[in-house]
This record gives sequence, structure tokens and C-alpha cells, in this order.
Amino acid sequence: MSGASIVVVGSLNADFVVHVARFPVPGETLRGDGFAVMPGGKGGNQACAAARLGGSVALAGQVGRDSHGEWLRRSLEDAGVDAHLVAIDDGVGSGVALITIAADGENHIILAPGANGTFGPDRLAPAVPLLRSASVVLLQLEVPMDTVIRAAVEAHSAGATVILDPAPAGAVPDQLLSLCSFVTPNESELAVLNGDAPEDGETPLDVIDARARRLLARGCQRVLVKLGSRGVRLIEPNDAWHWSAFNVKPVDTTAAGDAFNGAFAVALAEKHTVESALTFASAAAAISVTRAGAQPAMPTRDEVERLIKGRD
Repeated sequence: MSGASIVVVGSLNADFVVHVARFPVPGETLRGDGFAVMPGGKGGNQACAAARLGGSVALAGQVGRDSHGEWLRRSLEDAGVDAHLVAIDDGVGSGVALITIAADGENHIILAPGANGTFGPDRLAPAVPLLRSASVVLLQLEVPMDTVIRAAVEAHSAGATVILDPAPAGAVPDQLLSLCSFVTPNESELAVLNGDAPEDGETPLDVIDARARRLLARGCQRVLVKLGSRGVRLIEPNDAWHWSAFNVKPVDTTAAGDAFNGAFAVALAEKHTVESALTFASAAAAISVTRAGAQPAMPTRDEVERLIKGRD
């Protein structure tokens, strides 16, 4: 592949997944079942989602020289992702995620970054030509911040649409926000980005809008807040719009946000309107939560289009 309309810069992880009836309290041991090892990482997930939906996608990231790394690269290539920019670090293992999924589909995740953590900005150099020619660039925060910023600088300077998924949530510098066309937190990530404590229950929409506008004031162009079963909310300086979620029964919400971002990138790369892109992305996310796993749950284009047509 000489180029890609969508370039993802991010993590690749081996996901170790176990299902439980409920999450344990501190010091408690619970019996789990349904253990599986699946390809994951927010970068890999979003690249897989976009490719499965028909996007022309390249992923820049890093794995260790181990069996997990070989498997992660191969699974992405099988999904249609150009993985030639996935580097290998001989000094560390590939990243892993320990994922516990409760009966209601909610999850707890612990990350050990491995080679994702040593993917410094100097190692991004081979990806710069693709970043400068991409239509859409997808970023997350499972690789070092300096690497994310360099990718955003290169993409923004060339006129690409830059989408930042600020997860795992943490402090994000204004420099990065100012380079983003869209920032796409969920409601708890939005709280953390503003230095607030996430609410125990649903965050009121007026609070979400106020927090989003604080991010807008720091430089990003638009904020898309992913609200799970409540849908998605787009906030601009003077307006806010809401898209309702598709009604599905969740099995595993692990990569719903990644399905959303990958699908949103595909629709924008195809020059859809933002409204159409958000409907497309919401449908992809809805389908993903009805299946177990991260990359194995990503839907095809036909599935997404059928779901949208069924609601129309």
C-alpha cells in the first residue's frame, strides 16, 4: 500500500479476557469463566474497525519480538490493515490488557503497556509521509504523549482531520487539543480531562456541555461525547446536538468506543456529512457491544448499513 486515507497511531495489546457475574470487591476472589486471549489495543482496535468497514487504513505502532507481537500484526493484516509501520522493540514484550467483563457487559481493564510505552516520537519517523498524505488521522493515549503530539502536528500541518480519543483518561496539554478536529471522550473521560471527579451515575447533559466547552476554550474544534446507551453528543462553541443510540442488548462494551471512532473516520474519509458520519459510527458501536471481544466484535459494512436501514 503506497498510501492510506486513514492513518491510526496507537497501541497494540494482547487482551486477556475473563467473564464474571460481578466485579470483585478488594480482597475478594471470584470464580470466572469464558477465558480468552484476543487481539486488542485502542490503536489496533480502531484500525481494525475502520478496515472492516471498507476504509483504506494504515497503523503505526509497536510490539515486542514475541509470539504475541507476531500474532497481533498478522490479525490486523487479516482484517485488511496495512501493518508495515508496526515496529518491533527487541527490549520489551508486547503490550497486554487484563480485562474483566461483568454479566451486564460492563468492563474493568488493566494495561501493561510493554512496547507501546517505548514507541517514542523518533520511532514515528517512518510514518510521517503517510501522516502528511492522510485524510483522517486517529489518535489515542496508550502510547507516549510526545508521540501523539508529533503525529498530530504532522497530520494537522498537512490539513488532515485529526481525531483524538483521550483514553486512558489523563491530563492532555493544550498544544494537543489545539491540533484536534474532534476530541471524543466518554462522560467519565470528559470529567477527568477537566480535572473533575466522574459522577457515580449519569452525568447531566448541561454538565457535559459545560465541560466540553472548557475543552473547546483550550483549542479543539469540536467535542464528541460518547454516552453509551444515551447516544452521542456533539458540542461546538455555540451549539450542541444529540444523536440517540441504537437499541441493542449489550454483551461486552470493551471496544465500543473504538468501533465508533473507526467508523466515524471511515465516514469522514468518504466525505459524509458529520450528521451521517455520527449515525454510521453509532450503528457500528451498537453492533460491537452485542459480541464478545474487541477486534472480533467489529462489524462489517453490510451489518452497519442494515442496522441503519432498519431504524429508518
